[in-house]
Amino acid sequence: MNPTERRELIATYRDGLLNDVVPFWMRHCVDREHGGFTMSLDRDGTVIDTDKGVWQQCRFTWLLGELYNNVQPRNEWLALARHGIDFIDRHGFDPADGRMWFHLTRDGRPIRKRRYAFSESFAAIAYGEFAKATGEDEYARKAEACFRRFLDHNRNPQGVQPKFTDVRPTRGIGFPMITINTAQELRDSIDLPDADAIIDGAIEDIRRYHLKPDIQCVMETVALDGGLIDHFDGRTLNPGHAIEGAWFIMAEGRHRGDASLIRLGCEMLDWMWRRGWDQQYGGMLYFVDVNGLPVQEYWHDMKFWWPHNETIIATLMAYQLTGDAKYSDWHRQVHDWSYEHFPDTEHGEWYGYLHRDGRISVPLKGNLWKGPFHLPRMQLTCWRTLGNGLDM
Repeated sequence: MNPTERRELIATYRDGLLNDVVPFWMRHCVDREHGGFTMSLDRDGTVIDTDKGVWQQCRFTWLLGELYNNVQPRNEWLALARHGIDFIDRHGFDPADGRMWFHLTRDGRPIRKRRYAFSESFAAIAYGEFAKATGEDEYARKAEACFRRFLDHNRNPQGVQPKFTDVRPTRGIGFPMITINTAQELRDSIDLPDADAIIDGAIEDIRRYHLKPDIQCVMETVALDGGLIDHFDGRTLNPGHAIEGAWFIMAEGRHRGDASLIRLGCEMLDWMWRRGWDQQYGGMLYFVDVNGLPVQEYWHDMKFWWPHNETIIATLMAYQLTGDAKYSDWHRQVHDWSYEHFPDTEHGEWYGYLHRDGRISVPLKGNLWKGPFHLPRMQLTCWRTLGNGLDM
């Protein structure tokens, strides 16, 4: 990557973040009447459903705090972060058990709670950035409490009806992955005291149970002992998800100066790029079968925005950490494909869901799952990676 390419990429990520994506959401999603953010937006930002997903309340609040703390202390970002925190405080938690909801009405009445506790992980990072921004210790305590609740519930779920029987118990990669990233965020924002030990345990779980060197694969779902499960669910891989975990581990290696962690993250990226990159149309496939068999999920070959965001980060980070030209080539491939197909040049932001060949499947910009998180995090992370800081 020559200096001109580097400068162009910095401008693409920085300007896309600050002049397109963040302003799009600030214009369209802020609910001044009931608080929080309405994320279900049509292509032009029109609200098409007023329900509120707790994940997105927390994720946007985190982003606003992250921008305030690490880009520029803009009052508008801090004010909107407080707007999000206030809604989370008022409506995010079930007073009966202290756990968080997943899906709320516009005015904050609960609709649904999930069996897992990922709402708590996203609340933790939101509270953490807000604590750092304001210096208010109560939010640091809330951040740590949410993280501990996330850990405890995923290790030993209480008060929930299991989705499956105990005939074929499984473990998924999502919990250790999110554990790594949440602990990293809280180490930065509130100086979480045992972050390193928690991260070590989560990386070891991924290494022990999900990495399969004999077939060069990162498994999404395995048996409790890490064994392969020869059924649809067990054979299904999500390459973008594993690649997201790969850059979390690379970032940890960079933080610690640990070359073995960098190698581990790169190995995960190598394996899952080869399985996930669509050789026919380009872009990252959503699901593939570990044995090359047909996949059960009917959206398996669609192109979703977030695996491309995560792959853009991972390939760039791998190149910056290793200097290996193949990662520069991969980064250019996934960057070019993504920027050719996902951005909406008329109304801003990215489409979330494409057909395999890159045609738009649905023009919405947000829902319970898509909001201002993966894309702006990618833009910010790549800007930092290329700039070794933030070149305003």
